Amino acid sequence: MDAQSEKVLAQIIRSTRVASLATMRDDTPQVSMVAYIYNDDFSAFYIFVSRLAQHTVDMQKDNRVSLMICETDDGRSDPQTLARVSIRAKAEIIQPGEPGFTPLKEKYIARFPEAEQLFNLADFSFWRITPRGGRYVAGFAKAFNITAEALQKASER
Repeated sequence: MDAQSEKVLAQIIRSTRVASLATMRDDTPQVSMVAYIYNDDFSAFYIFVSRLAQHTVDMQKDNRVSLMICETDDGRSDPQTLARVSIRAKAEIIQPGEPGFTPLKEKYIARFPEAEQLFNLADFSFWRITPRGGRYVAGFAKAFNITAEALQKASER
């Protein structure tokens, strides 16, 4: 992947606040929207979701997930040229009190101030989404298979 494509990938991940989360429900893909934060090196993404949500129930049963992060639609004539990354990953719950929970909470609230009230609800938990690989489309005729290492390299841009 060229340096400019890495730069665009890093910009999309940093500037976009929501992703599509794909889980498996009854042997069928299910997609929902989630707000996310990320490690600075893109080695992990974090979502804060209710255990009552279908996607959370799905992750408890099958921790294989995908995240899709897409450039914001700007009204261009061909939306298929919007840059986007689809990340195949593993989901793991993070319990309150685990090492690193408090810094995650602070980072999440800094990005989503209205979410502070959710931390008073017992049914919400952080989930770590650890990339395994994926596909990055940087625009027309610019598509790349990516690895977790490629994501980390792009984070340096």
